[in-house]
Amino acid sequence: MTLALARDVLAVEAEAILAVRDRLGSEFEQAVDLIMACPSRLIITGIGKSGLVGQKISATLNSTGTPSFFLHPVEAMHGDLGMVAPTDVVLAISYSGETSELNSLLASLRERNVKIIAMTGGARSTLAGYAAVTLDVAVPREACPLGLVPTSSTTATLALGDALAVALLKRKQFRAEDFRRNHPGGSLGERLKVAVREVMLTGSAVPVVNESVPLADAIAELNEKNLGAVMVCDDAGTLRGILTDGDIRRLLSSGASLDGLTLAGCMTRNPVTIASDLMAADALSIMQTREITVLAVVDHRFRLVGVLHLHDLLGKGEFRFLI
Repeated sequence: MTLALARDVLAVEAEAILAVRDRLGSEFEQAVDLIMACPSRLIITGIGKSGLVGQKISATLNSTGTPSFFLHPVEAMHGDLGMVAPTDVVLAISYSGETSELNSLLASLRERNVKIIAMTGGARSTLAGYAAVTLDVAVPREACPLGLVPTSSTTATLALGDALAVALLKRKQFRAEDFRRNHPGGSLGERLKVAVREVMLTGSAVPVVNESVPLADAIAELNEKNLGAVMVCDDAGTLRGILTDGDIRRLLSSGASLDGLTLAGCMTRNPVTIASDLMAADALSIMQTREITVLAVVDHRFRLVGVLHLHDLLGKGEFRFLI
């Protein structure tokens, strides 16, 4: 009984999304064009369940390259209306299109010549009358057996909001790299899908010395950059070796004096490297297998282009070797 009811609800909500899809026409493209032409922000507004759906749509837009924020209609009428600029576009959500608090706000917005996109099930509603473009989210029926609680209608509205976000994503040529840049706190798996060049250190952040410098200068560079290693290159920038703090500790623990040693005699030649176009996951695999925390990044001529530290991949304290 319960399982059958759950299946019926899902079938009714799927029916609602398909009904909105089948009616979709040129007005959707007009809405996308209006948002694309907006020089500032897209503002989402709605009240009750529609407001909650609007907040989710706003969050999706923000993470996919369309700056937006949610504005509560009541708060707007008590001062927050000052957040809206004449160049903004407003996406107003109300299934009936007759929500008094929302329509009071829209009347004020129209006086400011703000462009309004309506997302409503009332194609001839007051809300639709205020809008430059109306997106029809009317559904055949609610999944609620009483026909009172917004269920299918909110699902269809949310789905159309996703369609709008994806269409804008495509028009803006928003890339996976852009999405990850907007999600720096994302999961480890997502962070490892980037190319090495996106997370490696470059320029003055790279600890590097010429192979001709005294050992003391190399140690000074190692200490200053504090990455645990210094890259050793020739005049052409070709990587010749690496000197790590582990190398120095081992020399000192053996009782050797650093005074008579040269950089060439202390560094590790032919160090482990990676190309910048490989994935961060590949770098992590190399670091894990070789039990190292610093990896030189080189081009096809073995010239040093950057350096990758374990912390750049995972953040401090998040990694342990699994060998």
